[in-house]
Amino acid sequence: MSQRTTRREFLKKSAAAGAGFWILKQYNWAQGQAPNDKLNIAIIGAGGRGGNNLDGVRGLGHNIVALCDVDTNMMADAVKKCPDAAIYSDFRKMLNEKRRMIDAVVISTPDHTHAVAAIMAMKMGKHVYCEKPLTHSVYEARQMADVARRMKVATQMGNQAHSSESLRRAVDLVKSGALGPIAEVHCWSDRPIWPQGIERPADTPAVPSHINWETWLGPAPARPYHPAYHPFSWRGWWDFGTGALGDMGCHIIDTAYWALGLTQPTAVSAEGDPIMTESGPKWEIVQYEFPARLGMPPVKLTWYDGGRKPSADLVNGMNLETNGSIFVGARGVCYYPHGGNTFLIPAEKFGNYQAPRTLPTSPGHYEEWIRACKGGDPALGNFEYSAALTEAVLLGSVALRLKTRIEWDTQRMRITNVRNADHLIKRPYRRGWSL
Repeated sequence: MSQRTTRREFLKKSAAAGAGFWILKQYNWAQGQAPNDKLNIAIIGAGGRGGNNLDGVRGLGHNIVALCDVDTNMMADAVKKCPDAAIYSDFRKMLNEKRRMIDAVVISTPDHTHAVAAIMAMKMGKHVYCEKPLTHSVYEARQMADVARRMKVATQMGNQAHSSESLRRAVDLVKSGALGPIAEVHCWSDRPIWPQGIERPADTPAVPSHINWETWLGPAPARPYHPAYHPFSWRGWWDFGTGALGDMGCHIIDTAYWALGLTQPTAVSAEGDPIMTESGPKWEIVQYEFPARLGMPPVKLTWYDGGRKPSADLVNGMNLETNGSIFVGARGVCYYPHGGNTFLIPAEKFGNYQAPRTLPTSPGHYEEWIRACKGGDPALGNFEYSAALTEAVLLGSVALRLKTRIEWDTQRMRITNVRNADHLIKRPYRRGWSL
């Protein structure tokens, strides 16, 4: 079912039912040809992070030709900013109807719909920017990289720190060899900042008229609407989000993954409390075993969240910030508070050591992707890189949910020591949804 409305009516009735799609003033550039070499960009997920990403690409002067969100209230601010955009609540309808107009797509939906939206867009030849974690499952990560490679589209994961000067300089420092061989890494986050370790709510309130709940569920198993899921706390539910590790691992583990040239872990083990079927734990500690590569030794990387942190003894008793990484080398230690300045320990040994610069200064996180869309160099956070990072991160949650150490065969994409675990690698989709 579809409806039409004027912009004035939309702003006045933003709480109206979200089924189908809303169409505002039709965009008048023919078949995706925009003036002044501007890209025609569609936004899938226009509230929350989507609003930030909208501002990021819109601020570079490009045309926002379509907006899609299952919640008309969440989309209201975007509609005011982009009065000429076509408005939808189902990205499938938007992509099919506007496919000849759209050059690129920005996806900022909950984790469980990243892959279905991104792969549909890429198969149409559209460039894609997608929030982190890139996907909800390991299988989806492999598919995202494969489709991006095959379609030769410009891609980038919304891993904003990847483009920051502080992270790139930390990567340069670790890569410089000043610490000697590195076989031990510790990464941590203050997440979750949403409810986890809880049971599914028993009450079933009515779906608000401004939410298209069926489309919000997407490929996830059907369940009644509840504000415990939308608009924010979906991150803590396994059917929709990937917990604290999925939310922040792609940010924080990124430093080590990039600097040490990590591939896929051979084994992962995890502990946490409580370990539940429906939602992530209140805290967890995950241990990854990465193989030797490129002349570098095997690496044991430990992840902490929910208030757990590594011992401050690793950094001579320094205060550990809420998010960060510690690299333990044969000749010294690097402490990188996420987004801050690095510390080399012992300080008296390293003095004012400055690592050689090997990574370029980013022109800006969104600008990297836009340049790639226009035929420039690939963004450094493209799907080839970020899908592999996401796969490694997500395997930590798989180990936690299986409550055992898992051994990973990356070639066959199989856990070799646990039977009946495939559903956590490639989850079944609800009928009517597919890649």
